[in-house]
Amino acid sequence: MEARAIAKTLRVSPIKTRLVVDLIRGKKVSEALTILNNINQKPARLTKKVLDSAIANAVNNNGADANELYIKEARVDAGPVMKRIMFDSRSHIGHKDRRTSHIVIVVATK
Repeated sequence: MEARAIAKTLRVSPIKTRLVVDLIRGKKVSEALTILNNINQKPARLTKKVLDSAIANAVNNNGADANELYIKEARVDAGPVMKRIMFDSRSHIGHKDRRTSHIVIVVATK
């Protein structure tokens, strides 16, 4: 029995988010929440929200026990890129791309 939660178009770079998600992949939910609570980064806060949503989906929709859940799948996909320009020296135009992420977390019982 598995449940999933997806957060789309989050304003954080997928590269930074993957570093956080790699720490919790395959772990028990209680251990993953402890790890995310002790990381002081924006991707950790956003990932914790998605994980809480996946746990709530499993408990409320499937009747699963929250203590028996583990993270079956956790991935970060690149979302749309907001292209911004900034003026550079000598009348050139520089680019400052603002990247977004899609976080997908699937929890299941063993």
